[in-house]
Amino acid sequence: MKILVVSDTHRNFAVLDEVVNNNLDADLIIHLGDGENEARDVHNLHPAKPMIYVCGNCDYGMHKQKQIVTASGYKIYCCHGHNEDVHSGLSRLVSAAKAEDCKIALYGHTHLYRTEMVDDVFVMNPGSLDSPRNHNDPTYGVIMLSSAGEIQMKIVSVKK
Repeated sequence: MKILVVSDTHRNFAVLDEVVNNNLDADLIIHLGDGENEARDVHNLHPAKPMIYVCGNCDYGMHKQKQIVTASGYKIYCCHGHNEDVHSGLSRLVSAAKAEDCKIALYGHTHLYRTEMVDDVFVMNPGSLDSPRNHNDPTYGVIMLSSAGEIQMKIVSVKK
């Protein structure tokens, strides 16, 4: 199973649309907030493609602050990250994920990509497609879940 993970698109429909069109083989799209308008527009263009959206600190719609998704038998904790204070570390995020029996925790908000294992939880921040920090290229994440129980996470750069 292929999961496309994006965050912090901040009204940049063109880049989100490009990334989705380049990943039409994804089984699920997860948008981690701060991009409700363009996420809605992309979902309207691909209504058959499952999409999860969580509310970011710059969103004003009626979206959930967090969602728990099950994919290929794995529970995935999805949030923007501002309520878990991710700028101060990942302990609150990982604790929240573990409390929900999630093996994977996804967050955005910092505009800095990272993938790592923290206290037996796979953690990913896909970075930002619109406004990455530290002079990075825009980035998104891809998670591959195999039927053999393997989890692979990677960060993909979008060249400007």
